[in-house]
Amino acid sequence: MARIAGVNIPTNKRVLISLRYIYGIGPVKARDICTALSIPEDRRVNQLSDDEVLKIRELIDRDYRVEGDLRRETAMNIKRLMDLGCYRGLRHRKGLPVRGQRTHTNARTRKGKAVAIAGKKKVTK
Repeated sequence: MARIAGVNIPTNKRVLISLRYIYGIGPVKARDICTALSIPEDRRVNQLSDDEVLKIRELIDRDYRVEGDLRRETAMNIKRLMDLGCYRGLRHRKGLPVRGQRTHTNARTRKGKAVAIAGKKKVTK
């Protein structure tokens, strides 16, 4: 099993797909890594030599910000916005959508499960 950037990547998948299991590496960066090291896109991880895995690990450590560092940076950016008290920071603090989405309906992902509000009972005459 190949371990790159602290993540065990799947061994029976293509290199292009398995690199995406690392937080911060998507389709484009995975393709860039494969082309930079001249690894064919259809090669599987279990077909890689130890030398190739080492080259991938060194390239990612050198050129890309991934996993813990990237998560920490993202969290620090959000914390900075909250400390400033700007609009985006207030939305993060309240757990509401940050980028202008409507909240009258929808927004359940950010707001959480709907809570029923006890209303007036209908009065029958």
